[in-house]
Amino acid sequence: MLAETICSAVSAAGLGIAAITAYRKRFLTATRIAAYSLVPVGLVMTGVVEWVSGIVFKPSVWIGFGLLAVAWLLFVTTRAVERRSGSTRKERKAARAAEQGAAVAPGASSPSLTSGAGATAPQAREKQKKQQAAAPGEDFSDIEAILKKHGI
Repeated sequence: MLAETICSAVSAAGLGIAAITAYRKRFLTATRIAAYSLVPVGLVMTGVVEWVSGIVFKPSVWIGFGLLAVAWLLFVTTRAVERRSGSTRKERKAARAAEQGAAVAPGASSPSLTSGAGATAPQAREKQKKQQAAAPGEDFSDIEAILKKHGI
């Protein structure tokens, strides 16, 4: 009952301000003020005010809001811990797949035919030398291409 009276008083005051604004020949602003001032009366007539006041004064509703807040806090906390640890569901699945297919190197398209013990030491050293010699040249070739592109 009190909420309805307050809403009616606010609407009446708003309509009075709209009338004064219209008297000053600011019709667009007066119309906007009148629209805002009719909202509280509309809420009272539709029953929204009574529904909201019923929610505000029930302890069970506040307990429900508290439980929703706790649930949200738990979701956020578990998400933060999961991100911090770096182990997502995809990463764990990839780790399991890597354990099962250990014969295939991560970058290989097919399993290797020989194990590490089957390769001879000179061949392994030769491959390392080629990789070390090729790596700096590749970096400089990219830089040279960029410089040539810009005419330097």
